[in-house]
Parts: sequence; C-alpha cells; structure tokens
Amino acid sequence: MRREPTPGSPADRQPEADPEQVARTILLRRLTAAPRSRSDLRGDLLKRGIPEDVADRALDRFVEVGLIDDASYSRMWVESRQRTRGVATSALRQELRRKGIEDVLVEAALSGIDPDSERERARQLVRVKARTMSRLDPQVRVRRLVGMLQRRGYSGAVAYGVVLEVLGDDVAEVGVAGAESFAQAGE
Repeated sequence: MRREPTPGSPADRQPEADPEQVARTILLRRLTAAPRSRSDLRGDLLKRGIPEDVADRALDRFVEVGLIDDASYSRMWVESRQRTRGVATSALRQELRRKGIEDVLVEAALSGIDPDSERERARQLVRVKARTMSRLDPQVRVRRLVGMLQRRGYSGAVAYGVVLEVLGDDVAEVGVAGAESFAQAGE
C-alpha cells in the first residue's frame, strides 16, 4: 500500500521557481505571439509577480540582444494602423504614448507620415463607407461620415472638407452653415 506524503514532507515541496527564468519565459511567450513595447512587457511581468529589479534586468537583456525594440515597434504600429484602419497622426500619437513609447520615438515613427497621403486615406475611407449610406438624408450622411473620420483622429475641419470633397454635389444642400461649424470645431 502506497502512502500519501504528509503536508510539509520533502516529497510534497515544490522547488521555488527562479524569478529570472520565469521572467524570460514570460517575455519569450509574449514576443512569440506579437511584437510588444518594453512598457507593455514590463507591466505583464509585474502583474505576474516578478520583482521590479528582476523584470528590469530581463527587459534590459532582451533590448540588448534586439528582441525588444521600441523604435521598430513604433514604426510597425504606425504603418499597420494607418494601412488597416486609416488612423490619423494625432490618434496614433496618443496610442503610442498609452503604450509607454518615449516621445522621441513616437515623433520619429510619425515623421514618415505624409499629410497628403493621410488625407488620401481619409478620402478612401469616406468613399467605402459612403456606398452603404446612399439612401440616407444628406445631412445624416455627412454627420456620420465626419464622425467616422473624427473617431480615427482627423480634425473636424479636415473630416468635413474630405467628406464634402468626396460626396460633392450629392450633399450640396448641406450648405455653408454646416461647413462653418465644422471648420470652427477643427481649429
């Protein structure tokens, strides 16, 4: 007959996990799934009970060997969000800052954005969305399309200008009063 170990006996004790090894394992798993910022990864380690000094040493080592690179992460984030979602520069700036990216790296990542291409992306978004709104009242169409662009970080003036430019004669009756209110909102 086999005896069950009693609590506290040598057979019942688990060896203590090395916090540095646990930190490395967490980092490797997180980075395997997708690139992450140093700040995001630090938060993950601290939430999992890794001491700050151990977390910082592990992160420093991963930065040193090039597995964590906030500059390339920022550039990739900007390119991806602009291409897939049409997010404007102001919104991208806020997103990167929330991710803990340093301002210098944020501005470097955003410096490659051409204002003309950003405006063209806004036009594309409006063209695609406007197709689904052809039966709506012109004022409702304009309001919804401008709102869509503003949620993506475009100013009111830019959003309204792009919407009127794309819709043209279809919304001529919206009038100058609407343009003035959006222009003031964007200033």
